[in-house]
Amino acid sequence: MRRLVLFALLLFLPLASIAEPVRPKIGLVLSGGAARGLAHIGVLKALEEQGIEIDAIAGTSMGAVVGGLYASGYRIEELEKLALTLDWQQVLSDAPPREDIPFRRKQDDRDFLVKQQLSFRDDGSLGLPLGVIQGQNLALLLESLLAHTSDTRDFDRLPIPFRAVATDIANDEKVVFRRGHLPLAIRASMSIPAVFAPVDVDGRLLVDGGMVDNIPVDVAREMGVDQVIVVDIGTPLKPRKELLTVVDVLNQSITMMTRRNSEAQLATLGRDDLLIQPALAAYGVTDFDRAEQLIDAGYRATRALEGRLAALRPASPSKPELTQARTPSQRKPLITEIRVENDSKVGDAVIRRHIRQKIGEPLDMGRLRTDMGTLYGLDYFDQVHYRVVRLPLGNALVITARGKRSGTDYLRLGLNLSDDLRGDSAFNIGASYRINGINELGAEWLTRVQLGDHQEIYSEFYQPLDAGSRWFVAPYLLGEARNIEATLDNDPIAEYRLERYGYGLNVGRQIANNGEIRFGIGQAWGEADVRVGERDLPSFSFTEGYYELKYSFDTLDNVDFPHEGEDIGLTIRQYDPSLGSDERYRQWLLSLDKPLSHGPNTWVLGGRYGRTLDDAEVVTSSFQLGGARQLSGFRQDALSGQNVSLGRLVYYRRMTQRSILPLDFPLYLGGSLERGRVWNNDNAFDSGYINAASIFLGFDTPLGPLNFGYGFNDEDEKALYLNLGGTF
Repeated sequence: MRRLVLFALLLFLPLASIAEPVRPKIGLVLSGGAARGLAHIGVLKALEEQGIEIDAIAGTSMGAVVGGLYASGYRIEELEKLALTLDWQQVLSDAPPREDIPFRRKQDDRDFLVKQQLSFRDDGSLGLPLGVIQGQNLALLLESLLAHTSDTRDFDRLPIPFRAVATDIANDEKVVFRRGHLPLAIRASMSIPAVFAPVDVDGRLLVDGGMVDNIPVDVAREMGVDQVIVVDIGTPLKPRKELLTVVDVLNQSITMMTRRNSEAQLATLGRDDLLIQPALAAYGVTDFDRAEQLIDAGYRATRALEGRLAALRPASPSKPELTQARTPSQRKPLITEIRVENDSKVGDAVIRRHIRQKIGEPLDMGRLRTDMGTLYGLDYFDQVHYRVVRLPLGNALVITARGKRSGTDYLRLGLNLSDDLRGDSAFNIGASYRINGINELGAEWLTRVQLGDHQEIYSEFYQPLDAGSRWFVAPYLLGEARNIEATLDNDPIAEYRLERYGYGLNVGRQIANNGEIRFGIGQAWGEADVRVGERDLPSFSFTEGYYELKYSFDTLDNVDFPHEGEDIGLTIRQYDPSLGSDERYRQWLLSLDKPLSHGPNTWVLGGRYGRTLDDAEVVTSSFQLGGARQLSGFRQDALSGQNVSLGRLVYYRRMTQRSILPLDFPLYLGGSLERGRVWNNDNAFDSGYINAASIFLGFDTPLGPLNFGYGFNDEDEKALYLNLGGTF
């Protein structure tokens, strides 16, 4: 009987094999193409709707991004939401949001016009980066999205086996990532040469895989698949009439290179393989703002092949592990330890102090992203990134800080020009040099020099007193020369040239990233000589000694054309003979700007209020007012007095669309309403309240804001302004 049963089983086994044929293994190949790669999401959406199961994924550049996220367990809805809601301009830049930058670095925005800075190495040589974009924000995004894969070193152990392709820029070799750190592999795969800095992986300098294998069909076949579904989103060559700049020629050269290796791979496709080519002729590599249309193009191209895809549909789902991986709760590991890997000038304690992740709690992605932005904003690092390492009894959050290869000493050049086009003009040129990382706590030495209408030299040594840079001490030297107008009975009678030299010491505390408070003492001395006007007016020397309390608060998103946040400054001084001052008097100055925005429209409410509370020499104790949006119609700093009051409402509207790329040059059209007063304590001068208004056209350039304006006031003063420099 047993032999009969065995014979029957042997007889029916071939029939069972015929009834349930072995399902062919399907490999998905996703090509590179920057923004055009968002079409891959639409392809995946259509494949899922038609029940196609993917057994392996090979991707290059943007194909590696979409493919890696999908292979790690992301659902299609999540990928769509990412593509549609990400701030691509932020992702494709290095600068963190201004609110995350340390307060001391925020103040650099106010010193000089030129936003870009030159870096120098310790040996004094000029340091140039390996790419326009270091990829800081992109790397942070990938780490945050793929934190749940940090303990997966073998990419075959992902829910869907995965490969990413990169290029070794040193020898033109293809590098296929089969294992390693998944976010790093994807980041390397999409490092477009000269745009993104290369990624150093195990001593190899890696750039975009599209240089050698933009459609990695061969890589997918090496993963043991039977058939491939290939998605080609490659960029077509531009016709001659569209090759207008050196950038166009460079892009065309890269496109030619990728098309050659792409065509070689497409030539290997067999009869059973499937090629999907979405209609993307109308889309460029930077069209991230057209994500919805790009996704739809991929979706429609795949649905059009529904008949051929039906043959690849399995009889029943066979990947329960993928369903489990697509549970979002699986992506927040519990952190039991924090480690620091650091080769920069600042100590490990400084880096650790900025990380607020709590031990014993799930990884807080939002807080960590902010902390990493603050660290990067210190200006010591090429990149600051993190990874999660699985431990026997938990997970370690590892912070990796790589010191800047291009150097951490910075030179910034500046130019500020204001001209009313009626013969009165003011200009200032200057430079600042900042030496960073003098010790492990992050001490720095800043020296600023300015020549022109307002001459200045200022040098400050800034020494943090703790690892978090909360408390600090800052001794300084200063020298300045500026023009002060003397007025009698509301008529200008002379212009003094005021020269002042001094030194002081501040002790202070930073208030998170938003502000600081300083208390200091200082001494100064100088001379005031008549420059223009009645020569019989006295010239004189003076000595000052003072206590100072200074509070600053800055949460503006943009210092030149802000849209949100606030800027508050308060300075209180007590001049005292016990410190060598000729006179005893008190002064305070309050400034405030508060922007409110709706769509492209912004209103900024604010102004200044300064008081001299006791009798003092007018020339040495005067504030200045006048210029564009500072009582428009007057020339720059035309009014001087011991007390000033200014209230204003500034409006501007963005006239150009916001660019997805980091290089965004917005154009603004706006105007202002102002009301102000300048007066002295001795009643010899009181301007009374003056109403003023202006209209202006502003252009936010890479160097700084450029403004053309026309101002007028009820004192019958009118002026045209050309201002290259600070807006407020």
